[in-house]
Amino acid sequence: MEQKQKTYFNWSSGKDAAFALYLLKKDKTLNIDKLLTSINTDHNKVSMHGVRRGLLEKQAESIGLSLDTIELSEELSMEEYNLEMQKAVSKLKSEGYTSSGFGDIFLEDLRMYREEQLKTLNISCLFPLWKKDTKELIHEFLALGFKAIVICIKSDLLDTSFLGRVIDERFISDLPSNVDPCGENGEFHTFCFDGPIFTKPIPFLVGDKIFRSYKNPNQDDDLENDIGFWYCDLLPC
Repeated sequence: MEQKQKTYFNWSSGKDAAFALYLLKKDKTLNIDKLLTSINTDHNKVSMHGVRRGLLEKQAESIGLSLDTIELSEELSMEEYNLEMQKAVSKLKSEGYTSSGFGDIFLEDLRMYREEQLKTLNISCLFPLWKKDTKELIHEFLALGFKAIVICIKSDLLDTSFLGRVIDERFISDLPSNVDPCGENGEFHTFCFDGPIFTKPIPFLVGDKIFRSYKNPNQDDDLENDIGFWYCDLLPC
């Protein structure tokens, strides 16, 4: 009998990660038994998504997989970030992991970056959602019974009426034409709280809406070039 590939999944807490994990779990050649998530230690929340650590842990518990976290300061340089990621993945390699799953859909540069970083450790990358139509994906996501709430929006593309909404057909139809249905360009991020990969829904309360701006790495120090995001804080209950 052929040995299954020991696989960990890069878990963001959002809908694309949940859908990708669902698809990979159906692959009988894989043994997926671990989630890997980056934590912003300045806020004790999932990097980019802003989900509290407690809710992340509830997700892993309901999914039934162990959880490893990479603890990252908000002020890390790219060089320091790469070093921390390399240390974390080297540890996984020493534990016998040979492949890694991702929820990316069509960002070529990001995929290339992931593959180049993991190639040095002979870990293969799996992208089950790659190049699929995002409108079809979000409809299929809902049809499968997944549920997700919008917890972060890019302020120049979406107004705060989209923040804190549970994704449904109405949400999809309300999106502006320049926003990807899955938010694949970073327009919005989500917290997935129910669906076929969970043994039980993740309970939470909707908290405050918080605005944060970040320096655009591709621009100079002009404040007008900062990137703004609205976050919806979810509280474990």
